[in-house]
Amino acid sequence: MDNAVITLIVLGVVAFLFITEIIPIAITAMGATIALGIFGVLTPKQVFSGLSNPTVVLFAGMFIVGAAMLESGLAQAIGNIVVKKVGTKEVPLMTAMMLLTIIMSSLASNTGTVACFMPVIIGICIASRLPASPLLIGLAIAANTGGTITMVGTPPNIIAAGALESAGIAPFSFFEFAYVGIPLSIVSVIYMVTLGRRLTPKNMADLVSVEATEGLSGSPRQGKICIAVLLYVIVGIVFGIPGLTTEMVAISGAILLVLTGVLTERQAYSSIDWVTIFLFAGMLPLAQALDETGAGKLIAQSVVGIVGDNPSPMFFMSVLFVLSCGLTQFMSNTAAAALLCPIGISIAQEMGASPYPVLMAIAMAASCAFTTPVATPPNTLVMGPGKFKFKDYLVVGTPILLISFLVCIIVIPFFWPFFPDKV
Repeated sequence: MDNAVITLIVLGVVAFLFITEIIPIAITAMGATIALGIFGVLTPKQVFSGLSNPTVVLFAGMFIVGAAMLESGLAQAIGNIVVKKVGTKEVPLMTAMMLLTIIMSSLASNTGTVACFMPVIIGICIASRLPASPLLIGLAIAANTGGTITMVGTPPNIIAAGALESAGIAPFSFFEFAYVGIPLSIVSVIYMVTLGRRLTPKNMADLVSVEATEGLSGSPRQGKICIAVLLYVIVGIVFGIPGLTTEMVAISGAILLVLTGVLTERQAYSSIDWVTIFLFAGMLPLAQALDETGAGKLIAQSVVGIVGDNPSPMFFMSVLFVLSCGLTQFMSNTAAAALLCPIGISIAQEMGASPYPVLMAIAMAASCAFTTPVATPPNTLVMGPGKFKFKDYLVVGTPILLISFLVCIIVIPFFWPFFPDKV
C-alpha cells in the first residue's frame, strides 16, 4: 500500500479517536507515530523525533517556569494587582488579557507569548476565584489571531510573502496583513467575551501551594528570584538573546529556578504536563508524514479538483481557505501554507486573476487553528492547565472558525481585488 494512503488512514483513525476519546489522546498520538514506523512510513529515528523538537523542549521549560511562579506566589501577586486594576469580572479581564496577547503575538512568537502569560492568567483566576478555562482558551485564540497582523507574527504569513517573491511577484509588505489580521483579532475578542466564554467549560485552576500563601508574603526570596528569571525568559523569548534559542532560554530559566531552590528537582519534573508533551510530540511526526509522503498534496489536489475547469475566483479562494484551514488542524500551519501557496499562484495566474487575495486567504486560514488541541502550539499549551477535552476545542473553535471565514471572504477581496485592472 502506498505510504500516502497509509498516512491518510492513520490520520482518519487518529481523528476518530481524538473526537471520541475512547483511549487517552496522548496515547493515540504516540500510537499513531509508532504505527507509521511499523508500516515503514517513518524511519525509527523519525518516530520519536517529536520528543526532541524545539517547541516540545520549550513547553517543558515553560511548564517549570510557570510552576515556579505559582509555587512562589508570584503569579497570584501579579493576579492580585491586575484584579485591583480591572476588577474580578470575567469580561473585563478577558478583554484586557486578549488585547495584550494580540499586541504581543503580532510582533513576537505566539507560542512564547502564551507560555509567558499562562501562569499569570492562572494566578489572576486564583486571585479572583474565576474559572481558568475561558481565559486560557481566550489566550490561545488571541495568540493565533494576533499573529496574523504582521509578516513575522506567524510562519504562514512569511511563507505567503516568500511564495510571491519566488514567483517574481512583489510580496506583501510587513503590515499589509493587518488589513485582515486586525478585523480577525477584534472579532475574536468580541466572540470570546460573548458566545465563546459561554461555550467553554468552567474548569478551575489547580491551586498548587499558592492557596497557602498570600502573594509573596510567605516567600519573598523565591518571589524575587522568580521575577528575575521571568524577566530573563520574557526578554529571551520576545526579543531574543544572542547565542540562545527560545528553548535554550526556557530550559536555562528552569535550571536556574532549581539551582536557586525555588523549586526542588522533583517539583520541576512533576510540573511538566506530560500529556501535552506526548500529544504534541506524537503529532509532529504524523504531520511530517503528511508532508513527505504527499498525503497532504493528495488531499489538496482532490479538493482543488472539485472547483472544476473554470471556477469563479471567489469560489476558488473559498475552497483554498477551507482546505488550508482543514489541513492546519492536524498538520503544521507552515507546511500547509507551503503546500498550498504555489498551487494558489499557478491556478490564479491560469484564471488571469490576481494571486494576492488567494494567498492572503491561504495564510489567514492556516492561522485559524481553533478546533483541535494539536492545531497550533498555543492550543496544546493551554490544554492541561485548562483541563480541556478534545471536544471542547471543537465546540468553542468551530463558531469562531466560521466567523473568521466570513470575515476573510468579505475583507480580502475589498483590499486585494481579483481583477485590479478592472477596478
